[in-house]
Amino acid sequence: MAIKHSTFLPTGYTNDLAGFTDPVEAFETLVRIAKTVDEAGYESVWVADHFVPVPPSQAFLFESWSVLTALARETEQVRLGHMVTGNSYRNPALQAKMASTVDVISGGRFTLGIGSGWYEPDYTAYGYEFHDAAERLRMLREAVQVIRAMWTEEEATFEGKYYQINGAINQPKGLQSPHIPMLVAGAGEKMTLKIVAEFGDACNVIESPEGLKRKFGVLKNHCDNVGRDYSEIRKTTSTLCIIADTDEEAVAATPPFVGAIYPGNVAEYGLIGTVETIHERIAAYEEAGVEELAVSFLNPFDLDVLRTYASEFIKK
Repeated sequence: MAIKHSTFLPTGYTNDLAGFTDPVEAFETLVRIAKTVDEAGYESVWVADHFVPVPPSQAFLFESWSVLTALARETEQVRLGHMVTGNSYRNPALQAKMASTVDVISGGRFTLGIGSGWYEPDYTAYGYEFHDAAERLRMLREAVQVIRAMWTEEEATFEGKYYQINGAINQPKGLQSPHIPMLVAGAGEKMTLKIVAEFGDACNVIESPEGLKRKFGVLKNHCDNVGRDYSEIRKTTSTLCIIADTDEEAVAATPPFVGAIYPGNVAEYGLIGTVETIHERIAAYEEAGVEELAVSFLNPFDLDVLRTYASEFIKK
């Protein structure tokens, strides 16, 4: 099966809406992007889940669940989801019900992407306790079990250290069968990838193709240890795309801040270069086991770039 291609919606968390002064105009711009992605044949459009821009500013930042609910009625084919929602921002039983509702509204096109959370300004500004990384992962492990129970049991019950539900009813549960897919994001080998193996339907690991081979190998070992079929888990990664007439031009256009997002030198393995180079890099991701590429563009508002990428690289 050919690798699938997805992209991110610029909802404001990287200050990408800083140039807007009219919130209506900003949101209508997001709608136009989502509709273009839908029409161009992308697999998914992903939305980040943050409350405060990175770095903090007064620029617009739209709340992710509200955006996805609106886009569920503005699009027709593209899948919608979080990359990723922060677990400790909302009670997991509530998130399960929210996801079920969005899945119905979208006609069965929703993916719940979830992670342990990482951006401390979200927590401190909005009054959430910012636990250490290990504690947040332990909370995530309980949360994904609560969510799965809400999607699969008539009356869900779970008794954990952090979360409890007692005979919780969730109707309708959504449209997808056997349930809404849940993507768990993160590359931690001891805890995060084990959570994926136990409870995830998909994963998102940001690495080079060589790094992904090793991470996916760790995931497979976890699957073997818990009796899970590794092939059941959809493997995704995130990457940057810069298309230019020469590889040198594309590399020169790579902004310095991307080192905080992508491990190593993304210019050496990301979708950065000529069309021919990008085809080769996509093949390398596919050979590493990636089934879906979540692609970021330097100018996410350029609809022509979205269409050009689709015409060059998405197999219809």
